[in-house]
Amino acid sequence: MGTSQSIRTVIIGAGPRGTSVLERLLANWAANAGEHAPGASLHVDIVDPYPAGPGHVWRPDQSRLFLMNTQSFYPTVVPSPSPPAPASPSAAAAAAGCPESGPEAALAPALAGTTFDQWRSSQRVSPEAGLNAAERAELAGLESTGFPSRALYGRYLRSTLDALLQNLPDGVSVAFHEDRATAVHKQAAGGFAVVLGSGTLLAVDSVVLALGHVESLLNLEQRALRGAAESLGLLYVPPAVPADVDWSAIPAGEPVLVRGMGLNFFDVMGQLTEGRGGSFVGEGSALEYVRSGTEPVIIAASRRGTPYRTKATLQGYYPTSVTLRYLTPEALKRLAVSGVQPGFDHDLWPLLHRDALWAYYSTLVNAQPDAVTDPAGFLVALDEALRLRSHAAGKWEDTVDSVLAVHVPPAHRLELLALAAPLAGRSFSSRRELDAAVVDYLRDDALRSARGEHDPLKMTIGALHHGRSVLKSIVADGGITDESWMSGLRGWFESFVEGLASGPPALRAEQLAALVRAGVVSFVGPDPSFGVDRVTGAFTATSPWVSGGGVRARTMVEALAPANRVGVNDSPLLQQLLREGLVRPRLMMTPEGQPVESSGLDVEPHPYRALGISGAVTEGMYVLGLQLSATQWGTAIAAEAQQASGPIYASGQRTIRDADEIARDILHLP
Repeated sequence: MGTSQSIRTVIIGAGPRGTSVLERLLANWAANAGEHAPGASLHVDIVDPYPAGPGHVWRPDQSRLFLMNTQSFYPTVVPSPSPPAPASPSAAAAAAGCPESGPEAALAPALAGTTFDQWRSSQRVSPEAGLNAAERAELAGLESTGFPSRALYGRYLRSTLDALLQNLPDGVSVAFHEDRATAVHKQAAGGFAVVLGSGTLLAVDSVVLALGHVESLLNLEQRALRGAAESLGLLYVPPAVPADVDWSAIPAGEPVLVRGMGLNFFDVMGQLTEGRGGSFVGEGSALEYVRSGTEPVIIAASRRGTPYRTKATLQGYYPTSVTLRYLTPEALKRLAVSGVQPGFDHDLWPLLHRDALWAYYSTLVNAQPDAVTDPAGFLVALDEALRLRSHAAGKWEDTVDSVLAVHVPPAHRLELLALAAPLAGRSFSSRRELDAAVVDYLRDDALRSARGEHDPLKMTIGALHHGRSVLKSIVADGGITDESWMSGLRGWFESFVEGLASGPPALRAEQLAALVRAGVVSFVGPDPSFGVDRVTGAFTATSPWVSGGGVRARTMVEALAPANRVGVNDSPLLQQLLREGLVRPRLMMTPEGQPVESSGLDVEPHPYRALGISGAVTEGMYVLGLQLSATQWGTAIAAEAQQASGPIYASGQRTIRDADEIARDILHLP
């Protein structure tokens, strides 16, 4: 059924997700052009104070030291071609998003644009006239397996948007408003009035909230630290998008306390070292840092006491030597047949846990056969111990342990949960001793990354990475209980797997080790406590595991992104929508039966339409991206381009499919 009327819609947020919605609107309009009534038209308003295409995070004018944490072959904002379907995919497999499940419904082909890697390759051969010298230089040295700058990815997004605008179908018009949307009001006669910061009013039939990162209120501790900084003349840098921070304000030669050693930490590290004119020479363990003399002294702190583990050197997004054997369509079908809504800790984690163990020990046997007794017999016994049984006596982990006791010396056994906390259980007599231990960890992690598919620990993480992609589809839209979402998936597993599988390239670990050796970086230790000494006027941090006193600094940086929780947002638009009841946070039930406000908006799938305060759908209001964090898991991950080989998970292009569902609903297509 085609469009028989004039349609006006607004996309609030012009970053990658907003661009995907626009692309899907144009593609579906063009694909159904023959069914439009005479005179039918589509007008799209796009609102964002930041440049359309790149949006806030991917602005092309930001520092090229800010890198993506995915390789060139990974991201896209346009759909990849569908793979061929297997003979008879099961419904359970399809629901699970496993590679065996086959494709979902085919999407309308893109009118323009390519994956980032295709764009990168084409620009090296025939660069666009608008590319500047820095972009051309980066492209010249960037391979498919390299990690692009966020600035270059932003240039790709802008190029994709430009290509779409050059291929607008008949009957379509697009208007851009470089402004903030401050309010959306439901109209009695139908549709919405969108208020912009300039006072402009947009009358539209539908609204797409593709907001991305929004401003967030500080928590109690952060507000106290900011207040202390204001009263004592200290410098406190709250959580922020790294490109928004004035890094030149941090004094040279003085200590700066940096809280957080996730991905944002490496952004801070780069700005305060190479961004100050320093340089790295050599490579690997021989890498050295040459000071510029304008660096501060970085003192890094995090709960684990160490940064995220770095990514293994692979030719694709997933290791080819690892295949999930337990978190499979067949196992998930058995759960579905049981009629019981699965719990994460009880039903799903035991399957992925088995896959992680098999990945480790099978890789160990192949890479270091001398590390085990009777390698072939060991794998047979391990396979039997890991087998899924309906009525097994005792715990399967105990059976596995008994096999390991016979075949694997303690030094080569896997302590899975300890991977994310390499300093756990250790005490240090001084910060110098701690720094040496962290450097050893960094060097070991970088070496393991270089071994790629031959390293048992990295392949364990590879299994978790595979599993994470499967879990994204299983747990979406209420696929697991509220209690296990909160206490299991988001309660412990999310931070565990992110610290292992979402890290930076291995080069960052080598650079950090070089900075420690150069005396530019040191560490606080695990489980740090933060405070303010008002007598001497300084921020303080101490670790219970490190002797010799804590650290002091007049500058503190939160190396964290703003909290992705709609209940603590500092966005005038979101606050107005919540206040007027057009949207509401999703409530989840704790194991004790208490309702708790979750991180995201409450929505009705599919497509994702906002639920108002009464629980009724706010017709014509759609949600895409980060504000779906209470319905989808892993909303910060971009759409995945289809790889030349390896598994194809439904979750890989979930964002694009969500955008397609929204576009088709706006266009009144089935």
